[in-house]
Amino acid sequence: MIKKTSLCLLGNKGCDELFPFDTHTHTTLTCRHSTQSSIMVRTVAVIGAGPSGLTSIKSCLDEGLEPTCFESSDDIGGLWKFKEVSEPNRASIYRSLTINISKEMMCFSDFPIPADYPNYMHHSRILQYFRLYAEHFKLLQHIHFQTSVRSVRQRPDFSHSGQWEVVTENREGQEERHMFDSVIVCSGHYSYPHLPLKDFSGIESFEGKYFHSWDYKGPEDLRGKRVVVIGIGNSGGDIAVESSRVAEQVYLSTRRGAWVIRVMSDNGLPVDMKYNTRFVHILFQLLPVNWLSWFGEKKLNAMYDHTMYALKPKHRLFSTIPVINDELPNKILTGGVMVKPNVQQIRGSSVVFEDGSVVDKVDVIVFATGYNYDFPFLPPNVMHKSGHRLGLYKHVFPPTLEHPTMAVVGFIHALGAIMPQAEMQSRWVTRVFKGHKKLPSNRAMLKAVECDTKDMDKNYIVSKLVPLQVDFVSYMDDIAGEVGVRPSLAWLFFTDYPLFKRVLWGPVTAYQYRITGPGKWSGARRAIFTQFERMFQPFKTRQVEEKQGCSVAGRLLKLSLTAMVGGAAAYYFHLQPPSSLTYLLSKLTPQRA
Repeated sequence: MIKKTSLCLLGNKGCDELFPFDTHTHTTLTCRHSTQSSIMVRTVAVIGAGPSGLTSIKSCLDEGLEPTCFESSDDIGGLWKFKEVSEPNRASIYRSLTINISKEMMCFSDFPIPADYPNYMHHSRILQYFRLYAEHFKLLQHIHFQTSVRSVRQRPDFSHSGQWEVVTENREGQEERHMFDSVIVCSGHYSYPHLPLKDFSGIESFEGKYFHSWDYKGPEDLRGKRVVVIGIGNSGGDIAVESSRVAEQVYLSTRRGAWVIRVMSDNGLPVDMKYNTRFVHILFQLLPVNWLSWFGEKKLNAMYDHTMYALKPKHRLFSTIPVINDELPNKILTGGVMVKPNVQQIRGSSVVFEDGSVVDKVDVIVFATGYNYDFPFLPPNVMHKSGHRLGLYKHVFPPTLEHPTMAVVGFIHALGAIMPQAEMQSRWVTRVFKGHKKLPSNRAMLKAVECDTKDMDKNYIVSKLVPLQVDFVSYMDDIAGEVGVRPSLAWLFFTDYPLFKRVLWGPVTAYQYRITGPGKWSGARRAIFTQFERMFQPFKTRQVEEKQGCSVAGRLLKLSLTAMVGGAAAYYFHLQPPSSLTYLLSKLTPQRA
C-alpha cells in the first residue's frame, strides 16, 4: 500500500495587471489524508485544449498536479477556433457565430472578461479571451499540439496503481505510449454530425446539394437559391436567418416546433444577467411548474404569437432549452423565412412536407439535425450507458471504475455557458484526484446515475441527440457543494449584507464560487460588485445625459417580484418539482470543504 503524503499547495496568482481588483491570490489549499484509495495521483493526461481542457489544466496546477494536455489541432479553443474548412472528428462553427450567453455569465470564476468586450461576443473575441486566460495562468507550456489520442486503457496493474496507458499520434504519424496516474477527458460532444438520410425518403433522388450544418461556413454559396433548412435548434435558426439575406427563399422545417426567446431583455439588457438569479431559482422550487410554463408562454406570445408565426411547439416551455434568436421572428414576419412541418418525402428537386404542401425547385437542403457523441479512444468498460446518455456520476465520473482516476469534463447541457460548468467540474475532479474528496461506493454511484436519468426523463425531453439536460444553478450549486465552495446565503446575510443582496438578487455569475472555500479568490467580492459596470462598459461609446437616480443599474437591483417571476417563466429552467421549505433551507446551509 502506498501511503498518501499530506501537502500544502499554493494556488496560482491572478490577474492584477488586467483587472484592478483586490490582490488576486487564491487561498492555500489544505490537504487531508484520503481514505478513497491507496494510490497517489501526480500526473494527469488532459484530452483536448478547448475551454474545458484549459480550465482543467489550471485546476490541476492549482492542486499541485502535473498536467499534460494533448490537442489534435494546432491551437487552443476547441469549438471556438474557426477554420474555413471543417476537419473530420472536430467541432466546426460558421464564420458569423456569436455566443448567446453574455460575457459575465460565461467567464471563468477568477478571470473576468475585459470590460470593453461586447456582452455577446463573436467567436473571435471568445478565442481572444481564452488566449488571455491561457497566457496569464501559463497553461500553454503544458499543451502538446497536433497530437491525437488514439487510445486510453487501464494498465495491467490498475487494481493497485489506478494508472492509465495513453497512446498518442503526432502529425508525422508516429505513435507514442505514455503512463499517467489519471485522465481528464475534455473532447467535447459536437464533433460527430448526425445526418439521418435514411429518415428522408427519396433523398437519393435529390437533384440539388445537401450537407450538414457542421459544414456550413457562410451564406455565400446560397445566393439566389431556394433553401430548405431541416431542424430548428440554435444552429438551424441562425443558418435560416443568415441565408435568408441572400437566398431567394428559405424554408425552415421542424418536427416539434420551438419556443423562441431573445438575448435582449427589458431596457436592452442581457436577458441572462437580469433573470438568472438565485431569487428566481428559489421561486422555481416553490411554484408549480405548470403555472410557470403558462406564465412564461404567455409572456413569449405577447412578443410574437408562436401559433401565428407557426413556431408553437408540442412541448411546454420548460421541457427543453429554447431557441435563442432575436432575428428569426422578424425574418418570418418579413417573409424571408417560412416555417414548415417535418419533411415527408423528397422527389427530385421537390420537397414534400407532412401537411401535404410541396416546395418545388429546391437547390439546397441543410441538415441542422444535431450531433452524435462518442469517445472512441476510451475502453468499453468506461462507457456505461444510462438511458440515452453516458452514465457518469454527477455527469463527471465513470461509476464502475475501481479507482476514481478518470473523469469527463464538459459533457453537460444546460441553459448556461459551458465554461463555468466545466470549471466547477474540473475543480471537483482535481480535489478527488488529490484525495481531498471521496466519492461514494460504485453501487451508490450507479444508483445515483439511474436516479438522475429518471429525473431527466421526467422533467425534460431527452433523446439520443440531446441525451441530458440539467438546471444550471442547481447543478453548479451541487458540484460546488462537493468542492466546498457553494455560497451560503444565511452566512452572507449576517456577515456581509451588501454582498448577500447581490448574490441573492444579482446574476449567478461564477465569481460567487470563489467567495469562500478551497481556491477562494480575494477579488471575487469586487468582481461581483463590478459585474454590471463591465456589462455597461461596451455601451459607453457616446456620452448621453442620464437622469439622476434613475440609472438602469439601480433599476436592476430593485426588480419587482412580478418581473422576476415573469423573467423566470420566460428564461429559466425547472429541474426539481415543487418541494417543501426543507429544500429552501438546504440552499441556505453553509457547505463544508
